[in-house]
Amino acid sequence: MKSEHESDQRLVVRSQQGDKRAFDVLVLKYQQRIASIVSRYLRDQDEVADVTQEAFIKAYRALANFRGDAQFYTWLYRIASNAAKNYLVARGRRPATTADVQDAEYFEEGDALREIETPENAYFGSELAKTVQTALEGLPEELRAALSLREFDGLSYEEIADVMA
Repeated sequence: MKSEHESDQRLVVRSQQGDKRAFDVLVLKYQQRIASIVSRYLRDQDEVADVTQEAFIKAYRALANFRGDAQFYTWLYRIASNAAKNYLVARGRRPATTADVQDAEYFEEGDALREIETPENAYFGSELAKTVQTALEGLPEELRAALSLREFDGLSYEEIADVMA
């Protein structure tokens, strides 16, 4: 994890110095993860793609202000979630609650699951997802957010503290 942070930091520095290819590498590295974050707020895949692109544009424009206090992904995560919330507000819609969130993260290994998918697995998977969803809905918002960052996004406790600060 440390080397990933250092690798990202080197790419950020190169990007800040005008190397557009370095930022392209960061986009390719985090594009799917950022789209996944945005898809928690938006269901329409075209909107997800647009807001994901908007988040990367905002990150690129603000890159000069990135000091490296937090990890790049943590910083990018905040930009993406704010972009999704702002998009909803601009469209006159409310941000998604946990009840609105699709379980795409639950099926992150989707290709492997499709190979062994049976009706029973599908049923038990959906029942498990409903149970987890109900449990999450019962949590206070701040705890729910922290738990989602840890379990769905795989952030470390330090990264969670940075995101929620």
